[in-house]
Amino acid sequence: MSKKNDTEAKILDIAYKLFVNQGYKNTTMDDIAQDLAMSKKTLYKYFPGKQELLAASFDLLKNRLSLKVETILENRYLPFMAKLKSFLTVVANDLAPINPELLQDLRDHVPEVWGELQDYVRDSAYLRFQRLIEEGIAKGYVLQGLNKTLIVLVYASAIQNLIDPKFLAQFPRQMRENMNLGTSEIFDQAIQIIYQGILTDEGREEYLKA
Repeated sequence: MSKKNDTEAKILDIAYKLFVNQGYKNTTMDDIAQDLAMSKKTLYKYFPGKQELLAASFDLLKNRLSLKVETILENRYLPFMAKLKSFLTVVANDLAPINPELLQDLRDHVPEVWGELQDYVRDSAYLRFQRLIEEGIAKGYVLQGLNKTLIVLVYASAIQNLIDPKFLAQFPRQMRENMNLGTSEIFDQAIQIIYQGILTDEGREEYLKA
C-alpha cells in the first residue's frame, strides 16, 4: 500500500469510529484531525469535507463486508450450517456498531449516504443471503415448503425495525427499557428466535453443533 493510500485508510478508520461513537452531526473535521494528530489543512487535502469522509468510510465498510460474505458463500469446503452461522455473525459484527442513534443522524442530516447504505443492504446483503438459503433448501437443512424470499424479508424487517428509533418509539417506554439489548445482541437473538424455526430436524442438530 502506498503512503497516500495508507494515510487515507487511517483517516477513514478514525473518522468511522468517531461517526459511530459521536454521531455524524456531533463529529467535526477538527475532531477527526485532532484524533489523527494531523492539521485540518492536511486532512482537507485528502477529503474535501465531512460528508465525503462519511461516504468514503461507509464505502470501505461495504467493500469489506462484501468480500467477507462472498468468501463465505464461495467456500465449497465449509458445511452449510457453518456458512449460515458465519454469514450471520459477520453481518452482525460489521453492522452492529451502526447504532439507532447514528442511523437517525444519517437519515436526518445526510439522506444521500443513508439512501446508499439502504441500497447496498437491499441489493447486496439480502440477495447474497437468499443464495445461502437456496443452498440450505437444496441440501435439506432448510424446510422445503418455505418461501426463500419471505425468509430473508422476515429477518430483514425484524432487524431493521429493532434498530429503527422511529419504529421503537411507538412502544411504551417500559417495554423499550426492558429490552435493554445492544445492537449485536439484537442480531444474535433475532437469529435464534427466527432461524431455528426454519430448519429441518437435521438442520437444527447441525446448527447447534456448528
